Amino acid sequence: MDGIAKLHELVAKQGGQKLDPSAVIVGIETDRGPWVQALIAAGYQVYAINPRQAARFKERYGTSGAKSDKGDAHALADMVRIDRDQLRPIAGDSEQAQAIEVVARAHQTLIWERTRIFQRLRHALREYFPAALDAYADLTLLGADALELLVKAPTPQAAAKLTHAQITAALARARRRNRTAKAAVIQTALREQHLGLAPPSGPRPPAPGPPVPHPDRQRGARRAGRKTSSISHNVELILLTFSPPLSTACVRAKRAYAVARCPGSVTCTSSWSAKFA
Repeated sequence: MDGIAKLHELVAKQGGQKLDPSAVIVGIETDRGPWVQALIAAGYQVYAINPRQAARFKERYGTSGAKSDKGDAHALADMVRIDRDQLRPIAGDSEQAQAIEVVARAHQTLIWERTRIFQRLRHALREYFPAALDAYADLTLLGADALELLVKAPTPQAAAKLTHAQITAALARARRRNRTAKAAVIQTALREQHLGLAPPSGPRPPAPGPPVPHPDRQRGARRAGRKTSSISHNVELILLTFSPPLSTACVRAKRAYAVARCPGSVTCTSSWSAKFA
C-alpha cells in the first residue's frame, strides 16, 4: 500500500491540479497481480510489456547488457511513449472474472499442497512401512479406504493383524468392486515380510558371557530406535490430519488417539482438532 500511495503522490505532483487519470500511461513487465489491478482501478492506461521486448529496446541505448532498475524504467517509459501503438493495453477484468481467478488459484494451491503432503507420506511409508505401498497400490494413497486402513493400522505389526472382514468393510464404505478378492490380496501383502526399520527397543542387558558391545554400536541402535519411533509418529499424525472423517464417533476416537499418542502436546493436536471439531 505504501508503494502505490507514493506512486499516486508522484503522479499528482507531476500532473498538476486538473490531471485526468486516463492521461497517465504506465508500462509494466507483467499483466497480472495486485499492482496491475490497483493501477487499472485508479483509471490509468496500463500496458503489459514482455521482458524480452524491453531487453531488445534497451539495446538502442547500449549493448553492455548491464542490469539497472533506472535503465529499465527509462526503457519502459520510452516504449509506451514512442511505440505505444505496438503494445497491448491491459483490460480490467470484471468482478466475476476476478472471483473466478481467485477461486481457481486457491483450488490450484490446495491441490499442490495435497500432493506435497502425500509425497511426504509416501516417503515416510517407504522407509518405515513399505508393505503398505504394495498392499494399497491399487487403491492409491489418496483413496478413502486406504487412508482408513492406515489410520486403523499405522504400523506393520498392527496391519498384519487386520482381519479380512475389517478390510472388506473399508472397501465397502469406499464403494469398491470385487471387495472379497481385493481384501484377500491386501491381507496377504500386509502379512508378507518386508525390509524396513526394526521396531524400537530398550537398552539391551549385558550378556554374562560375551563381551559388551562397543559404545558406538549402542548409540547407533538407540538412534535407529528413536528414528523408527519418530517416523511411526509422523505417519500417524499425517494420517490423522488428512484422512476424511467417517462419523462423529470416528472423529472422537481419532482425537482421543491423537492425544494418547502425543500427551500434553498442543502443537500436534491443535490443528487436527480444529479441522475435525
